[in-house]
Amino acid sequence: MAANGPEHFRITAGFRLLLLTLLVLSFSCEACKRVTLSVPSKLEAETFVGRVNLDECLPSANIIHSSDPHFRIFKDGSVYTTNPVVLSPEKRMFTILLSNTEKREQKNLVVLLEYQKKVLKKRHLRETVLKRAKRRWAPIPCSLQENSLGPFPMLLQQVQSDSAQNYTVYYSIRGPGVDQEPLNLFYIERDTGNLFVTRPVDREKCASYEIIAYASTPDGYSVDLPLPLEIRVEDENDNYPIFTENPYQFEVLENCGAGTTVGQVCATDADEPDTMHTRLKYSIIEQQPPSPILFSIHPVTGVIITTSSRSDRELVDKYKLTLKVQDMNGQYFGLSTKSTCIISVGDVNDNLPIFTRASYVTEVEENKSNVEILRLSVEDKDLINTPNWRANYTILRGNENGNFHIVTDPKTNEGILCVVKGLNYEEARQVVLQIGVTNQAPYSGSGSSKTISTTTVTVNVKDQDEGPECSPQMQTVHVKENTALGTQVTGYKAYDPETRSSSGIRYQALNDPTGLFTVDETSGSLKIRRSLDRESNTFRQGLYNITVRAADNGGRTCTGTLRVVVDDVNDNGPSIPTTKVIICKTQMGSAEIVAVDPDEPINGPPFEFTLPSNNERVGGGTWRLSKINDTATRISFRNDPAFGIYEIPVSVRDRLGLSTTSVVSVDLCDCVVPSECRSRTSPIRGANDVTLGKWAILAMILGAALLSCILFTLVCGTSGSSQTKKTFPDDLAQQNLIVSNTEAPGDDRVYCTNGLTTQNVSTGCTLISGAKNGQESFEMIKGGHQTLESCQGGGHHTLDSCRGGHHTLDSCRGGQVELDNCKYTYSEWQNFTQPRLGEESIRGHTLIKN
Repeated sequence: MAANGPEHFRITAGFRLLLLTLLVLSFSCEACKRVTLSVPSKLEAETFVGRVNLDECLPSANIIHSSDPHFRIFKDGSVYTTNPVVLSPEKRMFTILLSNTEKREQKNLVVLLEYQKKVLKKRHLRETVLKRAKRRWAPIPCSLQENSLGPFPMLLQQVQSDSAQNYTVYYSIRGPGVDQEPLNLFYIERDTGNLFVTRPVDREKCASYEIIAYASTPDGYSVDLPLPLEIRVEDENDNYPIFTENPYQFEVLENCGAGTTVGQVCATDADEPDTMHTRLKYSIIEQQPPSPILFSIHPVTGVIITTSSRSDRELVDKYKLTLKVQDMNGQYFGLSTKSTCIISVGDVNDNLPIFTRASYVTEVEENKSNVEILRLSVEDKDLINTPNWRANYTILRGNENGNFHIVTDPKTNEGILCVVKGLNYEEARQVVLQIGVTNQAPYSGSGSSKTISTTTVTVNVKDQDEGPECSPQMQTVHVKENTALGTQVTGYKAYDPETRSSSGIRYQALNDPTGLFTVDETSGSLKIRRSLDRESNTFRQGLYNITVRAADNGGRTCTGTLRVVVDDVNDNGPSIPTTKVIICKTQMGSAEIVAVDPDEPINGPPFEFTLPSNNERVGGGTWRLSKINDTATRISFRNDPAFGIYEIPVSVRDRLGLSTTSVVSVDLCDCVVPSECRSRTSPIRGANDVTLGKWAILAMILGAALLSCILFTLVCGTSGSSQTKKTFPDDLAQQNLIVSNTEAPGDDRVYCTNGLTTQNVSTGCTLISGAKNGQESFEMIKGGHQTLESCQGGGHHTLDSCRGGHHTLDSCRGGQVELDNCKYTYSEWQNFTQPRLGEESIRGHTLIKN
């Protein structure tokens, strides 16, 4: 038989395993009726075993599989061997697995193979076991012309099996056109194998029919493999080509070059592809309007292109083409179809807007603003309401002062000319404007060197009776400060714009902040009413504004501002704003003095600083000045003056010779930085005078009294508690940190905290002031010195204070202790006694309590 070889039935182990896995996992099994087949005891490979009716078990099965790999099952129920099979014993059983994956159904069909003992009747006398013939079917090419006229049924061909030479063979067919749609289109004669078609066929519905032919013995035994038989339907040119669209719509820009692609048309043909029946050819059979011919079409691809650049939208904006497509490669006997193609011509800006008039004349009243005075119209052949048509107007000349403005009316495309700033008849009675117009889109035409259209507009200005004009709005007048009251100066001036005269105009001050001036009604001049001091708060940087109103005889007014500039005169001498300075004598050698002058710089610096040579406060050349810059000087000392406050007169002179004298208080202080100086010394009014204020004397008295109390407590406390002799330690001074940047004084002199110099004498300290006419001593307590008699008597202690005066302590224990001729200062005594004060007070309180 004409069938596939052994490889057609070979199934790989992997595929069989996959099918078995799917069947076991996905479906529930149900057994069908058992089928018994009689077969020889030995079957060769690819031998037909028999046919089972699968439809009775599971008609919708889409997976058919055998549990025994030696057998293969076809869809029609035919069972074939895949390998040689020997029945031992005489029976063999396997299962056909049927599955429907969509409905999730599965059924099992058990097949029992029994040894065949029946002998077929043959034309030969000897008994022979039925065997598969080695020869195969002879497949005959078969075709059927579509739309055949018959007569029907019509013989197509005869199917024959080689087995018919030895056996009685019956033929049958299955497949589309037989037992499948379209039903009963083909049938075969059982005995002869003649195949017939019963009616005409359409290739476009079905191009071929795949049917299967069977050859079997009268008892149903298949002697050969099923024969696949293809009946091919021969095509007939019975379908017209059809355009995919009707009509086609394309667009191309005007003036485009030749060869520009417009679009592509396409047609389809249902006949057999790659034959003359579907070989199409395109053509243009008509163009409207017919002239000029602008388009052509490619006969195979259907691409439409331009053949000329003469398309002009302003002449023809749309073309209609009649297209034809024909099969059989365009031969006259081919089938053809027509379609319509509409090609719109797109607009480009190839036409300039043109003014309808070459010149215009209009008028406007002077001083009128924001008014429309003229509308200009243009013509443009381009497509309306597109950028190629919309106009842009421009004032090319005559609008240098910005009096005019032109815009486009979006509805009418007209130019609207407006006056945005009033014109002046007295300045110009006529204005000539040149106006140009273009499109919003750039011009793309050719053949014209002029790319802008222009027109002339003459604007006549009508005279109007106007009021006075305050021009300029702000006017300035200069007046020197300290000018005499009643002096008249130039004021504000307004004028009649028509006559250019100020006669007949009256003036009035609308706003004079402080009433410094009066405005003359007829002339507008100013008269000074109050003194003008440029340095006062009335003026800001020497400026003063007055609002003036001017009115003519008709009552028309204008308003302006008169700015009065007060010029400076040198009426203020320089002065020293800070007259107190501190000089830390041990750290600083000088201090800075700064002067200021409220006058203008031209009447101010550079300043000259001087000290009066015959003034006793200066101290006989102790103080001197050195220039720092134009507005500052440096004051310094020499000859080692004493600590104190010195009042020094300093004269300052400006560049024009105007001078003032200020007394500068210089505090010569014993400090490290000026902030530490608290003016502990008395003011020094001269080189020979030393004075103390009443509060200073009172503070000294109270301090001495407090010190006496402390000493009394110490002496009494120590004598009552212990008999041990106590003296002041020799290294007391070394136990205190003393800030000093000067060379240490000698053994016979010590600097006290008040800045005065003390000197040792035999009985105590005396204050040395360094005065020329002797010296003054200050006693800490009135009455000279105090003596404290101790409880036990005996001994004499003397404490010479550096603050003036001396104190004597009569100790209870006897013996005399002298403080090394005033070696310790007041501050040292205070540092020594203060820590012990609390200690002795507690001790005394304890004794009293006990």
